[in-house]
Order: sequence, then C-alpha cells, then structure tokens
Amino acid sequence: MPRGDGTGPRGQGAGTGRGMGGGRGARGRQGGFGAGPGGDCVCPSCGQRATHQTGIPCYEQKCPKCGTPMTRG
Repeated sequence: MPRGDGTGPRGQGAGTGRGMGGGRGARGRQGGFGAGPGGDCVCPSCGQRATHQTGIPCYEQKCPKCGTPMTRG
C-alpha cells in the first residue's frame, strides 16, 4: 500500500490489499472440525442429554434411557 489508505498495490484499485481473504477459522487435527472437550451428548431418539466425557466420542456412548447411540449436541 503506497499511502496506507487501503487501495492496495498502485494501479490495482480498491480491495486488492491484505485482509480480503475468506478464511474459515481454525481446523482440528487431521483436517476435522472438533467440537472440543465440553458440551453434551444428545440422544437422537428420545432427546435425553448426558455430559460429554473427554476422550470418548458421543457416538460410542449409549443413551441411559433407551440405549440408542448418542450424538454431539
């Protein structure tokens, strides 16, 4: 930016400088979008909620009410 006015390189017009990218945020390990350690697991059948346990995916937990595999909620 020759004059620091946001016009980008000389002769290129407005909007060609830095900061115009369409970033998508941080990604988890191996390219996935992890939900993090907190939160709840939810039963897709009956709606029962259970606290998510770190290190155990929700789909490996069974609903305490009906036995259906839970999902992240």
